[in-house]
Amino acid sequence: QVRLVESGGGLVQPGGSLRLSCSASGSIFRVNAMGWYRQGPGKERELVAAVTGGGSTNYGDSVKGRFTISRDNAKNTVYLQMNNLKPEDTAVYFCSVEGLTYTRATFGSWGQGTQVTVSS
Repeated sequence: QVRLVESGGGLVQPGGSLRLSCSASGSIFRVNAMGWYRQGPGKERELVAAVTGGGSTNYGDSVKGRFTISRDNAKNTVYLQMNNLKPEDTAVYFCSVEGLTYTRATFGSWGQGTQVTVSS
């Protein structure tokens, strides 16, 4: 079973910064795509940022220029650097990882979620 552990959430003032981390462990042969999603109060879950196995990145329009996704393949870890945070960024952030297990089966896993609150 593939497991994801997230960390780095918290309470910050508008304009502040946070860095989220997500580490994958278990029967992982290869990690392909990795990404971050979020779900704010009264909203549906939406894509924040994603990176493919080939290194291509994709960002939601509302976070372009403020957030940066990166990965450390040796550690099976993905990061989300969040700068110039706004109250609208308040949400539970979920990590997503896709890849292959040791048996070459495709897997897709979600983290437990970490709360980010932006408020003065």
